Amino acid sequence: MKNNQALELLTKAKWHDLTQALSIFTPPWPGEMPLQVHFFKRVTGSWGGGQGANGQLIEWSNNTGTHLVGPRAFHSGARAIADIPLTDLCGEGVVVDISDAVSDYSLYTPEMIMARAEVKEGDILIINTGYHRHTFDLPDTPNPTAQAGIESKEFGYYVRHPGPSPEFFPWALEMKLKLIAVDCGCAEHPMNTSIRYMHAREFEKAEAKLKETHDKTWDEMFPAEEYHALTHITMPKSGLLLAEGLGGQIAELNNQRAWVMVMPVPFMEVESAWSRVVALQAPDGMGEAEFLAAMGQVEMADMTLPFSVQTPQWANYEPLSIKYTKRVGGQNFGLGRNNAHCRASFHLASHMDGEKHFWAAGRTIGQTPFDYWIGQGVVADISGLVSNSSVYTPEMIESVVDVQDGDILIVKTGWHQYGWNSPDSDEFRYMIKHPGPSPDFGDWCIQRNIKWLGVDCVAMEHPMNTIQRIWHPKTFAEANQKLIADFGKDWDEMYPLDKYYQDMHLNLFPKGIVHAENLGTEIAELENGRYFLGCFIQKGMELASCWGRFVAFKA
Repeated sequence: MKNNQALELLTKAKWHDLTQALSIFTPPWPGEMPLQVHFFKRVTGSWGGGQGANGQLIEWSNNTGTHLVGPRAFHSGARAIADIPLTDLCGEGVVVDISDAVSDYSLYTPEMIMARAEVKEGDILIINTGYHRHTFDLPDTPNPTAQAGIESKEFGYYVRHPGPSPEFFPWALEMKLKLIAVDCGCAEHPMNTSIRYMHAREFEKAEAKLKETHDKTWDEMFPAEEYHALTHITMPKSGLLLAEGLGGQIAELNNQRAWVMVMPVPFMEVESAWSRVVALQAPDGMGEAEFLAAMGQVEMADMTLPFSVQTPQWANYEPLSIKYTKRVGGQNFGLGRNNAHCRASFHLASHMDGEKHFWAAGRTIGQTPFDYWIGQGVVADISGLVSNSSVYTPEMIESVVDVQDGDILIVKTGWHQYGWNSPDSDEFRYMIKHPGPSPDFGDWCIQRNIKWLGVDCVAMEHPMNTIQRIWHPKTFAEANQKLIADFGKDWDEMYPLDKYYQDMHLNLFPKGIVHAENLGTEIAELENGRYFLGCFIQKGMELASCWGRFVAFKA
């Protein structure tokens, strides 16, 4: 396959977003921390005043909304999320609708799955139980027997959903399934988790149903030690992955095959992570088998930095902190999993600055349509044209790559080599001395209708067009002298404060042109040229910015 064929394939493919909306109203896994969002500063300044940004500090547990459950959730010696390559998270798969065959507390079997769609060895299997109907972002489900005549969203979603029969996971291992994803609270039956002990009345109902349908008690059906060994040792060691909380357009793919991508934030220290889950199908006029075979030839370059407590945050922002709140060994009969509560501001590691980060009337990350985050674009490697504190121009970009109107533009300055996880790490150089755009760059982006931007350093702005100018006067003096030598103007002549202060934010975000910062990792291998680019970002409804997975696709 040639690169232009890959670009056309991804451009014309039918994309389906299988991610539920994430909000402060999204219920977390029972007993864990819900999403909390706090604005710790605003554009007009926080506490001390001055010009700033709408900065958010959030706290969360990862088992909320659509997320990947890594093997370390069950087996502490297994891979962390950041250790899992994209090839293990993407591939051919099938969405199987069993919603007509399951009900509260019931079990689903391999036979139910195979009766509805073909499942191939090595597939990604997505199971539509129908219980995504209880997510917070969908209308209430009527239930005449329930209080108020409506089903409890949280109990329906987390406590009463169906789960796999005893032979299901052994079958999945025999089939060498790559990943199993579900549209409910857990890939296990809730009564095979700590919920069994948190909600004893619900367990009584579940066991009564099991006795009626299978003439067995729960412990007879699922011997505790045997089940623990399977799910907490055998499965994690096998590499079988689980994703939970799917929703979105899942019902549009019932009993159909697709190319599936599960894109988590690449967390280093934790066991689970927020994910964007998408499925692609063949464009009109192309057969399914031909499409899936072609997708198998498309290469992925992961431009996302590992997300870690070691990742430096933008100056004066809150770093990432992680607190383990429970461990596999500390819960009832080993039915639990490792879980951490996390706290951070967004401007660290690879992230997307959303419109609302600087423009109060703008869209949040979750309000932005998914198709905005994907599309054709270019990587412009100008690393040979820039140096400490230098200024890059539209002419530099156009000298190395053919930019087309409507493109996504990734600017490769070469500063990724100074990032925290690089052998040549130089944090001060990375944060304070990176190159930045010329004053006409924003206007050029508007003229070219750039979709969104990305850069391999800490900010899309020149650092001396931010508060860093005040915090680092020596570096500003050096940058100013360099500007005079290169352009014959001092900083205030070239960048009048009222027009160009944080130009790439204040002038572009109201035009719908946002940007990603701190790209790295495999961006080092990307040459000048055209790619299909994707930002796979959590669908956070109150989030002004967010971490994501940034991928360049090529043949």
